[in-house]
Amino acid sequence: MKKIRDYLVNQSLQRKWMLTSSAVIFFSYTIICIVVYISLHTWLINDEQSKIKLTSDDLVSFLESQGPDLTVQQIQQNTGLLKAIVDRDQTVRMYNVDGIEILSINNTSKAAPLSVMHEIVEMTIDKKDAFVINEPIQLGFFKGYIQVVHPLTKFQSLMHYLLTAMLIAGVGGLVLSASIGYYLANYLMKPLHALRSSMKTVMDKGFNEPIQLSYTSHDEIGDLLKMYNAMMNELQISFTKQQQFVADASHELRTPIQAIEGHLSLLKRWGKDDPEILEESIDTSLMEIARMRKMIEELLELARREEKDIKSEANAVAVLEAVIEETRLLHPEARISLSKDEEIGRLFITENALSQIVRNIMENAIRYCEKIPDIQISLSVSEKEVVIKMEDNGIGIAEENIPYIFDRFYRVDEARNRQIGGTGLGLSITKMLLEKYNCSVEVKSVKNVGTVFLMKFPLKN
Repeated sequence: MKKIRDYLVNQSLQRKWMLTSSAVIFFSYTIICIVVYISLHTWLINDEQSKIKLTSDDLVSFLESQGPDLTVQQIQQNTGLLKAIVDRDQTVRMYNVDGIEILSINNTSKAAPLSVMHEIVEMTIDKKDAFVINEPIQLGFFKGYIQVVHPLTKFQSLMHYLLTAMLIAGVGGLVLSASIGYYLANYLMKPLHALRSSMKTVMDKGFNEPIQLSYTSHDEIGDLLKMYNAMMNELQISFTKQQQFVADASHELRTPIQAIEGHLSLLKRWGKDDPEILEESIDTSLMEIARMRKMIEELLELARREEKDIKSEANAVAVLEAVIEETRLLHPEARISLSKDEEIGRLFITENALSQIVRNIMENAIRYCEKIPDIQISLSVSEKEVVIKMEDNGIGIAEENIPYIFDRFYRVDEARNRQIGGTGLGLSITKMLLEKYNCSVEVKSVKNVGTVFLMKFPLKN
């Protein structure tokens, strides 16, 4: 049994399918054949017993009805009874009370013992199976016995024929089921082979070649291939974004490193002897290092993506007031106002995440403003959500650039953004935090007029 199990484990799915389907069909056919064979055998054997019993009863009735004056001619005149005996290949013998045979009809079988009366007994006579019944008879003063021997040759021949036919049909059915199983397995395994080939192509060549799976049936395999296509498309997009992210991060980190390297080379050559150049180089290097540190921290924040805590909650008004106070200390020239409804419930988000979202948007509003920054913040309750609206008077964003502002390192104007500063990761972190807590954001902007961020936060239950 272990060898069979090990053999099946090491076979391909196609061969397992074929063997399993063939085995199931064959065993089902075998069980049906056994049931049919036993049923037919029982029915036919009962029919054979009824035949010998009928002959015996008819014969006893006929003889007793004729009485003691019975002659051979009278027996010969009962053609119906004699024809039935001959057609059934039966042998009838009459014995006297001493067991001496005095009459035989259709002598095709040897005599059987007279040991059992009134019962049908199965015996082997002359190497052939037969049913035998012995009945006592009395014709006037004559007492004797009637014996009917009913051979089972025809019955056994029929059963042998039936068994042979079942065996031949079973072998044919096994071959046919194996062929059909192989064909079906081969047909149904085609999409899985295509899936395997596609996965091997991705493993060997990555996403350099398009994924092509043409299976269109709406079944379980079709659903599997659809999910695979969707998953691979997402992976391909993620892979492309990852490559772009690595390239962008390398480019962004290379710029401050080159600036620091340039200043250090200048100091090494002759700048260290000039106090002004020395101070300028140190200040610039420290500024670039601070920018690198902030960028690395933000990259780690994006990579970390910690799971949200269902117990998270934040007091929106307190958080906004704290961020506004902090921003006023850093940018005293900025005008920031806050308006709110009477009752603002607690939001389903951590206070740290909310302050980071508001701070990132506020810093961008101040950074990308060519006049005195004017930021208006309002809070309102809408059903089970709190809407935070942040409107500024900055340089604005062109409509075609709005869908990309949350992408990492995306810059609308590369030259201007380099001069203004920033890492290009603030809004990416904002978007990540909003999605983490099932919040939504909508951005509207007009060039040289300002930008509006409309954010919806779910209320804490």
